[in-house]
Amino acid sequence: MKATHNGSIRRSLGTVGTYATLSVISLIMIIPFLWMISTSFKEPQKIFTYPPQLIPTTFRFENYADVFKLIPFEWFYFNSVYIAFLVVGGTVFFASLAGYAFARIPFAGRNFVFLILLSAMMIPHEVTAIPMFLFMRELGWIDTHLPLILLPIFGAGGVFGIFVMRQFFITIPKELEEAAMIDGCNRFRIYGQIMIPIAKPGLATLTIFTFVTNWNEFFDPLIFINTRNLMTLPLGLSLFTDEVGTAWHHLMSATVMATVPLLIIFFLAQRQFIEGVAMTGLKE
Repeated sequence: MKATHNGSIRRSLGTVGTYATLSVISLIMIIPFLWMISTSFKEPQKIFTYPPQLIPTTFRFENYADVFKLIPFEWFYFNSVYIAFLVVGGTVFFASLAGYAFARIPFAGRNFVFLILLSAMMIPHEVTAIPMFLFMRELGWIDTHLPLILLPIFGAGGVFGIFVMRQFFITIPKELEEAAMIDGCNRFRIYGQIMIPIAKPGLATLTIFTFVTNWNEFFDPLIFINTRNLMTLPLGLSLFTDEVGTAWHHLMSATVMATVPLLIIFFLAQRQFIEGVAMTGLKE
């Protein structure tokens, strides 16, 4: 009885220690984010005061309005939003189709083709930058948004999406498909009416990964975009630093506004994301 009691105490202490450690780590990780928000409302001369102030004495909302006056921030924002949504939509559609095919439809060389696709993910993006630039130039797509939309859908990002959806579809019992086939459903009907509704957690996982990756993409816009009003947020923030300098109150205001869509997407799909990560095997 005493041994059982001691074991219960040790488990309780272990649980408390685990949560305490996670709380400290979470606090350390969230402090820079809170400081960014705080700085976005401060006056320039009060940013580096000592002792530091996490909560400003006066909130300067003009910092946010000034960002739109200093650079065409609304264009950067619009470009990032519509490109990200097109990339997410295209990636989710094509990756779910291909993932279903690799998971459920037997065909000659299926595993070999899938291995070739995965091996393409191992090639560093920088290695293909020059050939891809020359190819886009031949197509006349330089200084357009087409490379920023099509390359993520059919490039490494799309391959990653195929992997995620394949892993998810594998976890769905085959009996559901067999019952649907007995009822006369073809593959496309099974995919659209049975597999996709069940695969919502996997789709949410892929949506978040794709949106975050595309929203933060800096390298491709730097290569393909020259016109100021065609720039996306990461490239626009770099331009902001070059033109305005380290005006931290304005830079943090712009960064806060750039972070808002990421938070919205995650909180809307948080439950499905966690479930999807567990079911696609990414925890391993």
